[in-house]
Amino acid sequence: MNSGKQQKPVLTGHRFKTRKRDEKEKFEPTVFRDTIVSGLNEAGGDLDAVAKFLDATGSRLDYRRYADALFDILIAGSMLAPGGTRIDEGDRTKAAAHCVFTAEESHAALRLYAQVFYKLIRRYKYLEKAFEEEIKKLLLFLKAFSESERAKLATLTGVLLAGGTLPPPIICSLFTESLVKEGISAAFAVKMFKAWIAERDATAVTSSLRKANLDKRLLELFPANKRTVEHFCRYFGERGLTELADFLRLQQSLGTRRELQRELQERLSQRRPLKEVTRSPRPPSSEIHHYYSLHSS
Repeated sequence: MNSGKQQKPVLTGHRFKTRKRDEKEKFEPTVFRDTIVSGLNEAGGDLDAVAKFLDATGSRLDYRRYADALFDILIAGSMLAPGGTRIDEGDRTKAAAHCVFTAEESHAALRLYAQVFYKLIRRYKYLEKAFEEEIKKLLLFLKAFSESERAKLATLTGVLLAGGTLPPPIICSLFTESLVKEGISAAFAVKMFKAWIAERDATAVTSSLRKANLDKRLLELFPANKRTVEHFCRYFGERGLTELADFLRLQQSLGTRRELQRELQERLSQRRPLKEVTRSPRPPSSEIHHYYSLHSS
């Protein structure tokens, strides 16, 4: 008598159906990279074809898992190592020939690239937060990029801020000490604000900054020894951003005015003699009158 377990019959010719989720799981970072790079190179410089490829490919590749790699390739042409250096640099078969960093350094060209990201994120909403984190990361990596690459990223960032694809707080990455010290942050901000204003207008930009409480932090674009309104206004004014300079000057004047009002109210509440109340507080700054005289015509 055979005491062993009886083998179950095996059906021949049967194929198990693989779920899409299981298909996504098998992709590794290098496979993902190769697939994206191949598709982008096939599309070439046709950004409509790029957008269509990304739209269709998201149904079989795991964009959620490999969002970092996806955005690295679309912006820098290849995956990035910590610090911003390219992985497999020198091997062009593993890099996209067309990306943000290889685009023309013009507002119009980078505006077209911004549309690619807008369409991708609108199609795959879950990529919105990952894209925000990607831009924050790239801003921290600015030292690893060339001056031209930084300029392109700045313009792209400005366009995306104007369109609402990115939130204003991502600017906080520019306040990193090493970037500020070398003047990279301020130079990047000039390009970014110019693109942002070109898409909207100065009033919309300053309103966004104020709502995000960033108007109080703009001086952090400069080293501590240059962190003054005067230096800020001179730097940005000389580079064609007088609206931003006037905005910060006005914010400082309004802040001084509110401070004086609080001080005056405090003294009045203490029922001090009128002479004592009016003697100490400083007169309101004349800068507010300067601002209004610039824009009253």
